[in-house]
Order: sequence, then C-alpha cells, then structure tokens
Amino acid sequence: MTEFATLALEPAVLDALATLGYSSMTPIQAASLPAILDGKDVLAQAPTGSGKTVAFGLGLVARLDPAVVAVQGLVLCPTRELADQVSREIRRLASFVPNVKLLTLCGGIPLRPQLASLVHPPHVVVGTPGRIQELIDQGALSLECVRVLVLDEVDRMLDIGFREDIRRILDMCPPPGPPVLPNADGTATNRQTIFVSATLSPEIERLARKYMHEPEKIQTSSGSLTVSLVKQYHLAVQPWDKRRLLAHLLTHEEPELTIVFCRLKKTVDDLCRILAEKGIEAHAMHGDMSQGKRNQTMTALRGGKLAVLIASDLASRGIDVEGISHVINYDLPDDPDLYVHRIGRTARAGRGGVAWSLVTPEQGELLTKIEILINAEVPKLEYPDFKPSEKPAHWRDQGARPEGGLRREDVGGQVPPPPPQEPKVNRVEASSRLELPDQAKVDTSKFPGGIVPTKLPPKRMFGRMKSGR
Repeated sequence: MTEFATLALEPAVLDALATLGYSSMTPIQAASLPAILDGKDVLAQAPTGSGKTVAFGLGLVARLDPAVVAVQGLVLCPTRELADQVSREIRRLASFVPNVKLLTLCGGIPLRPQLASLVHPPHVVVGTPGRIQELIDQGALSLECVRVLVLDEVDRMLDIGFREDIRRILDMCPPPGPPVLPNADGTATNRQTIFVSATLSPEIERLARKYMHEPEKIQTSSGSLTVSLVKQYHLAVQPWDKRRLLAHLLTHEEPELTIVFCRLKKTVDDLCRILAEKGIEAHAMHGDMSQGKRNQTMTALRGGKLAVLIASDLASRGIDVEGISHVINYDLPDDPDLYVHRIGRTARAGRGGVAWSLVTPEQGELLTKIEILINAEVPKLEYPDFKPSEKPAHWRDQGARPEGGLRREDVGGQVPPPPPQEPKVNRVEASSRLELPDQAKVDTSKFPGGIVPTKLPPKRMFGRMKSGR
C-alpha cells in the first residue's frame, strides 16, 4: 500500500493532500496510518526524515471536531525548534478543516501572550513539557478533552530530564484506552496515544508502554537505524588539530549547507569566533541564545542565507531544512542514538547527504558503539591534503584515555598506552605499617632537636577518635 487513496479518508481530505503535494506514502506512513486512523495506540520507530510527522498529524487532524472548543490534540516535543516544525506541518494538514485553531506553546518567549491566546482554547496544542506544565499550573490550559496525545522523539521525552514532567502532563489527560464517543460536555473518555522516534531502546519502550493501551509497534528501520542515503565517514585527528581540520574541510570541500554538531555550548561559540577569524561565516545555535535570536537563525537557515551552522545537540531535534548537504560531528556524542538524529538532518526527502565525524584516538570506543547501533561500518576517510601538526607545548590533555579506548590501529595512528595506575592505599592501614628510619642514613636535621625515634609509639588511634560523651 503506497497511495493515500487506499486509506479510508474523505474525498476532500485526499484532494487536500494532493494539493499539498502528498500522493504516495512513505513506508512508515503506509505501515502506521491504518492503525492510527482506526484509533489504536501506536509506537512507531523510523529513521529521521521518513515522514512520521505527516503520519501522526494526519491521524490527529482526522479526529478533530471543530464544533468542540477545547484542546483535543496535544503534541509534546523536546525542543522549541522541533515544536515549531511540527506545528507548521500540522497547520498544513489542517488547512482543509474549517475553523481549526492551533497554538504552539514553548518556553523562552513571554508567558503573557500565551495566556491571552488561551482565553479561547485551541483545538490542537504543540509545545514543550516545561511550558505546558506551567500553563496547566496557572489554570490556563485544560487537557480533559484531549483525544489524541503524541510524544515526538519519545526517546528524549522519556529520558530522565523530562520523565517527571511527562508523567504529570499525561495524568492530566484522559486515560489511554480504545476510542469511544466523547461525553456530552465534550470531555474525552479515553485518549489515543502515539509515540514516535528514530531510536528506541528496550528500556524506553518498556516505559512508553506503561502510558499506552495495547499499542501496535511499527518499525520501518530495515535493520539499520540510520539513513541509508547518508554517506558516512570518520576522519582520524588529534584533539589539537580538530579546529584546523574543520576549517580545512569547510574551505576545501565547499559544501552547500553544513551543520556542525558540538557537545558544549562554549565549543559552539568558540568555533564561530575562530571560523570568522579565518574568513568563514558561521552562525551559532544553542540553548543559551534568546528565542528571538534562535528564530532569526532558523529563518535564515530555511531561507538559504546560511552556509555553516554550528549547533549543540539541542538543535539536532528541531532542524528540518531542505538542502543540508553535510553534517559534521565535531564532537562525537556520548549517546550513539544522538548520532542517528544528527546525521538525519541531511538526506531529507530521498536526497543524498554526507556525514563526517572527527574522531580522536581516545574516542575509538565511541565510534565502535555507533557502528554497533547502526549495524554498519563508518569507514575512515583519508585526507592527504591536510597535514597534522605536532602536539603544542601548551596543550593539556582532556583526561586520560579510557581503558579499551583504542578502537583500531588506524584511528589517529599509534597511541601510547596509558600510564600505570598507582595502587590505591588505605591511609589507616598504611599508618599501621610504619617503619623506623635507618639510624645510619637519617638526616637528623629533619627531626626536632636532632632526636631520632628508636621505637614506635605504644598506642595509636588508627583513625579512631573517642567522642567527648
């Protein structure tokens, strides 16, 4: 089943989909939409950029009743950028339903205008957990009429940082269950629950099922969680050469539109400054920026006015822009799942893309974990035009190489073994093994009055001290 016309949709809906440019379904849409349109709970896993938003968005819009002035659909996202992206897509899908109101409610912008917009409740709310919970606490947002609940990027939504907020919000919604007719006052008896993500660990899946009613799990990853159209490579580099190599890639390869991912916000700002000094215009995107500045950067990115975007992992869940040709992992992520989301920013809508990862010698183990997750090798890219430099005299290593860190001999060349570890010594036990100094070799000037002890004290506390009680 590949055509939307094969679904049980109203002719007007099919005409609207055709007008929007939707005719053939992607694999995840074809696999999940029949269950979603039947009102079943769905746990969907598919690569980034495979059309999951259209799948749950179409199911959500199909269950709206414009005559009921209340929040009937709730979509929770981990970032503001992703919430904006989802809102745009659902607005397009809802364009064929008259009088549907949708609000995007996220933190980082003033609360007062959002409170005013909720005086007349919307039919659909898309937002981030923190702001949604804040509006519920203010008494401005009611979720008792929610018919469809969606968690986008559920692996991040049920991560430790979000878990308690999500539980509280879900408790405010009707319970999960099979679809039934709404109550006379418009409140929902049960809700349909749809969880989607590109990655899904067994732990997160077990947790997700606790919030669902007999969900159907639909997975269209075809044995690999990564986008097959992305050409992936790693470049071996010493940590002090990473900045030089990044600038070299950006000036010699001339990619059309590149996103560079870093672990730390400080690294993002530092790279923007250093690239600017080298004549490379780069723009930053991270959580410490104001919402206005982030919106301005995203608008320029979508308008094709940026060539290089340096981003923290915050942005890896909210950038859906056509024309991204390259993704560069300046820092490999500690969580291999983040790698999948990062490289999914390119190769959108069936187009090709390239992902480069800068791998230092101590990061070999991380690269191996990524390869195990995606079930594919990330081959080494030889780059003879780039000449490595000697270790600077002022360079300070960022911690010792972890045990087993050397992935294979070709990552960064030969790496010396870690220095031997000093055995741990219990101070109390060491004090019980004191030895008298050699009378013949001792320096009497180091002892008070030149008197060298000839025997140990008769009584010692060995770390114990009597209290005054």
